[in-house]
This record gives sequence, structure tokens and C-alpha cells, in this order.
Amino acid sequence: MRDSRWQEYRFAYLLIIPSLVLLSGIILYPILDNFVISLYKYDLTKPWFRPFVALGNYQDLIHNPEFWASVGRAAYFTAASVSLEVILGLAIALFLNMQFPGRGILKTLVILPWAVPTVVSAIMWKWIFDANYGALNGLLLQLGVINQYQAWLTRPITAMNLIVAADVWHQTPFVVFIFLAALTTIPDALYEAARVDGAGALRSFQRITLPLLRPAFLIVFVVRTMEAFRVFDLIYVMTGGGPANATQVVTYYTYVSTFSYLHLGDGAAQSFLVSAFILVLSVAYIKLLGSQVEY
Repeated sequence: MRDSRWQEYRFAYLLIIPSLVLLSGIILYPILDNFVISLYKYDLTKPWFRPFVALGNYQDLIHNPEFWASVGRAAYFTAASVSLEVILGLAIALFLNMQFPGRGILKTLVILPWAVPTVVSAIMWKWIFDANYGALNGLLLQLGVINQYQAWLTRPITAMNLIVAADVWHQTPFVVFIFLAALTTIPDALYEAARVDGAGALRSFQRITLPLLRPAFLIVFVVRTMEAFRVFDLIYVMTGGGPANATQVVTYYTYVSTFSYLHLGDGAAQSFLVSAFILVLSVAYIKLLGSQVEY
């Protein structure tokens, strides 16, 4: 019996090894190579001069105010986007969880923004906010809110918030369907028992719906925080980090350092610090919500 089981295990390992080797070559090796680069003062403008500085690049970043400013912008973008997406996503999911005519068609319409590629979505919103022919200016002008076309994306105050709006439009459907999937697993008997006990809609939402949605909240917060904190494509297409670096989040700052200034060592160190920030946020979510989740 033991020999046959060992043969099965060995056969299973033999089937897995090719995939592990492939994943190691595609994922693990680039990560390790990037970490090695982060230990050198690697500047492509001086390829012959690459001194080993150990953690020197990380120390420089810790004392770099521009880097921390870009981290702050990324934190603002993440907090604003994820908060709005969770609020809107939960409200829409609760509405779609009710039975009404045309519910299936509405579900299809809700998921359409998420089906649009991010770059295409960014180009569309850039046209909407355009200072010369944008639909937003045309609408506000007809409503009498403004008396002339405004350059929305060239103002530091409005540029980041408009990018947040574009991200909320694109990513809210994902949040909706995570919550909707969780809502469908809640037994109707719980709500019926709550009504018998005299609980209203608000009390049922507080005592039944929210506690049972904690696993969905955990998934949404972790996934969306990871994606929002490393946002790049929206920034690249809509503003290019401007105006006056007002939308230069940490991933775009890393891109500029690496591919514009050719400071590969600094860029590699920045990428690892960004990963560390995301890891800390994810662990914090899991600690706060995961301890209250029953799997």
C-alpha cells in the first residue's frame, strides 16, 4: 500500500515539476534579478560604472521627499478610489439582489465598464475631460454651470480627482459582482426570522448582511488596494504624471526614474518598496477583517 501511494506521489511531483520550473523562470528569476540590481548604483548613462552599494539605494529613497510625495499621492488615490468603489458597489449589489423586471439586462449593463480595457477607458475619459471638445465641458456649459470650456486635466486640484472618477467607473462593476455573489449565499430564512422578531430593514442589514459580507469585503479591499496603489496606465494615458507632478504616483515615479533617467538601481529599489507597502496594507486588511471571517 505504501509503495503504491509513494508511486502516486512521485508521479504527481513529476507532473508538477515542469510547471514549477516554468514559473520559476518567468516569475522567480526576474524578481531575484531585480533585487540584485537594486543593490547596485546601476545607471545606464554610465554602463561601465556599476558599484555595489548594498542597501544604499533604499536609504536614498527613504530620505527622498519626491519619492514620499509620490507615495502620498498613491495613498490618496487608493483611499479615494477604493472607498467610493466599495460604497457604490455595495449599494448597486443590494439593488441588483432584489427581484424586478429587467434585472438580467441591468446586470449586463453594469459589467460593461469592467469589460473595457483600462487603456481604452483612459483614452475615453481623457476625451470626455478634454479642454477643447470634451463632453463634460459641453454638458456643464449647456446646464449653465460654467460659462466657458475648462481645462480640467491641467489643474492640480481637479486632475487627480478626475482620474479617481475614471477608475471608479471602470472598477466598480468588479466590486458589485463580488458583493452580489456573496449576497446570493445568505439564506432568506435569516431575514424571515429577523422580520418575525420585529427587526426592520436597517437592523437586518446591520445584524445579518454586513457580518456575512465580511469575506467579500476582505477580497475587495485586498484586491482593489493592490491594484489601486500600483495604478499606472490611467496616469500614463490621461495626464502623464502632470500637471506639475500632481498625479505622479509612486509607480509612475518609478517608471520615470527607470526608463526616463535610466537609473535602474533606484527603479529596482523603488519597485521593491512599493511591493512592501502593498504587502503591509494587505496584511493589515487580513488582520482587521480576516480574524472576523468564518471560512
